[in-house]
Amino acid sequence: MKVLSNKQIEQKVDRLAYEILEDNFNEPMVVFLGINKNGLRFAKYLKETYDGISEGKSTIGGITLNAAKPLEGEILIDVDLKSLNNKSIVIVDDVANTGRTIFYGAKPLMEYLPKKVQVAVLVDRKHKQFPIEVDYVGLSLATTLKENIRVDLSRKASKSVFLE
Repeated sequence: MKVLSNKQIEQKVDRLAYEILEDNFNEPMVVFLGINKNGLRFAKYLKETYDGISEGKSTIGGITLNAAKPLEGEILIDVDLKSLNNKSIVIVDDVANTGRTIFYGAKPLMEYLPKKVQVAVLVDRKHKQFPIEVDYVGLSLATTLKENIRVDLSRKASKSVFLE
C-alpha cells in the first residue's frame, strides 16, 4: 500500500528543510550525514532543498555501517571528523524503526564535540528500543513489527513510500 506519493514526499521535504533552517538559523554551517544508501539519497534531497532556502549554508557526508550487525565492521563517516567540532549536524535516514542504526551511526561523533546533533527521517515508526529522539519527521506511522516500510528515492520524479 502506497503511503506517500512523489508530491507528498516533496511537500514533506520542503517542510523538513524549513524546520531545520528555523532551528539552525544562526548556524554558519549545517552538516547533513546520510546513513547508508537510502539515507544518503534522502540527505542529498533534503540538503538540496535546504540550500535553496538557506543560501547554501550546508555540506553533506555519508555514514556507512552494517545496519543488521552494527558491531561487525567499521562505522565510516566520509568527512573529516575533526571538521565536525562545533558544527550543527543532522543525521539523516529514510526510516527510523528501533533507532539502532541511528544510534550506532552516531558512535564516531562521540570522539568529537559537535555543537548539536539532530536526527531527520522521512518515516518514523514507533518501535524505539534505543535512546534516539527524531527531531524532524516527514511522517509518523504506527505499524506492527511484521510490517515493512519501503522507501524508493532512486528516481527523482517518482519517489514513493510503501507499507508492506
